[in-house]
Amino acid sequence: MQAAGEIMQALAAAGHAVYIVGGAVRDILRGVEPADIDLATNAVPAEIVAVAMSQGWQTVTVGAAFGVVVVVIGERNYEVATFRCERYGTDSHRPESVAFGVGLAEDLARRDFTINAMAMSADGRVVDLFGGRQDLAGRLIRTVGNPHDRFAEDGLRMFRAARFAARLGFAIETATMAAISTNLGRVNGLSVERVRCEIEKTLLAEFPAQGFEVLQTTGLLGTTCQAKEQGKIYSVPVLPELEHLRGLPQNRQYHLYDAWRHTLETVALTPPELHLRWSALLHDIAKGWPGVRTLNRAGQPSDPGHDQAGALAALTILSRLRVERRIMDRVVWLVRQHLVLPVAERKAVLKWLKRLAGDFKSNSQFTVALAQLFSLHQADRLAGHTQPDINGLENIRKLAGRLVQEVPFFPVQLRLSGQEIAAAIGGGPGVGCFQRNLLERIQAGQLSNTRNELVAALDARARRIRNP
Repeated sequence: MQAAGEIMQALAAAGHAVYIVGGAVRDILRGVEPADIDLATNAVPAEIVAVAMSQGWQTVTVGAAFGVVVVVIGERNYEVATFRCERYGTDSHRPESVAFGVGLAEDLARRDFTINAMAMSADGRVVDLFGGRQDLAGRLIRTVGNPHDRFAEDGLRMFRAARFAARLGFAIETATMAAISTNLGRVNGLSVERVRCEIEKTLLAEFPAQGFEVLQTTGLLGTTCQAKEQGKIYSVPVLPELEHLRGLPQNRQYHLYDAWRHTLETVALTPPELHLRWSALLHDIAKGWPGVRTLNRAGQPSDPGHDQAGALAALTILSRLRVERRIMDRVVWLVRQHLVLPVAERKAVLKWLKRLAGDFKSNSQFTVALAQLFSLHQADRLAGHTQPDINGLENIRKLAGRLVQEVPFFPVQLRLSGQEIAAAIGGGPGVGCFQRNLLERIQAGQLSNTRNELVAALDARARRIRNP
C-alpha cells in the first residue's frame, strides 16, 4: 500500500486526479490485504510516464493503447490506467474502441460487477456509484447496470462471476444469473486460454464447489470456446463431460451423494493446488459411461474401470484446454491411480510402490506424487463415503512413507555409482540392467543398500563376466 500511496501522491502533485479502483477497494473494505493494487487517473499515458520518470520509477507501456501504464517500484508492479470508456462490437472479449477524456463515473460504469466498481481516494474516501458496498454486505455478485449488456461486452465475465462466487463464497444476483444462461453464445468467441485461466482460478478458490455449481447450472460447462493453431481457428468444448454427473446415482452402500455432489465435495476437500484440484474434479469423470456403468447383483450401480477410462478422458480434456503439460501428466496419473490402494502390509505396499515408481524419473518426483495421491484418496473418502476408513488410509500412508525412506527405487539412490559399475563390467545397457538387479534384490531383502554389500555384488558380477 505504501508504494501505491507514493504513486497517488506523485500524480496528485502533478495536478491529476487519481484513485485506487477495482478489486483492491473491494478487498480493503472486506478487511483483506489486496494482492494487487490498480489505480485510475485522468492523466493520459504520456503524463503517467512523465510523473514516474520524475520519481525514478520504471514503466512498462505495452498496454498504453488501452490507457494502461505499469509502474514498477521495487519488485511490485502497479497498473495505472487512464479514465476511459469502451465500445464493444462482435468480439467476445475485446473492446472495438477505447476513448479517453471521460471522468471517474464513466470509468467505473464500464466495469463488470458492483463490488469491483468502487474507487477510493488517497484519504480513504470511497466512491460507490452502483451499490457495491451494499452488495458486499449482502454477499452478492451483481453486474453494473444491465447484465445482458455487460456479458455482451465481454463473454468472459460470465466465467468471472463463477470465479468470484468461488473466491468470495457470494451468491449471484438473480437477474445476473439468468442473464448468463441467455448469453452463452458469447463464449464462442473466447480463447481457450482465457476460459481455462478462469476455470483454474475457480478451482483454486476457497469455495470451488460454489463456483462450479454456477458453471453447471447456467450451462457454461456445455459451451464452446475457440483455439487457434497454425492460423486456423476451431471450436473447443469447455467441460461438457462433467454435466452427466449431476443426479448420477452411486451405490448407496458406499456413497451418500450422487456423483456430482461427491465430485464437488472432493474438490473442496483437497488442498488448493492445481494438480490436486484438477484430479479431484476429473477423478470420477467416467462414472456412468456406457461400457463402464453396470449393476451389481444387488441391483446397485457400479463403475469398474472408471479410473482407467477416466484417465484417458482427463488426457483428452486437459489437452484440448491446453493445460500445462507437467500438470496434465500428473493429473492423468492421479486419476488413473485414485481407485486402488494395497492392504496395509509391508509386502503388498512394497509391490505397489515398485509398480508406481516406474512412472517417475526421480525419487523426489515420486515422493511428491505419492503425497498428492494420498491427499486425493483422503478427500475422495471424506466426500460422502459411508465408511471412509481414514485410519486404514493413514496406516498405508505411514507404511509407504517408511518404505520410501528405507528402500531405494531409483538407480541414483544406490550407494554405488554408474561409473563404478561401468568400470567393472563395461559400459552400455549392462549398467542399467545391473542397477535394476541391485534394486530388485534390495527391495526383496536379499541385499542392503550399503557400499560394502553393493561392491561385493559388483565384484561377483565382474568375476562371472570374466569367467563365464
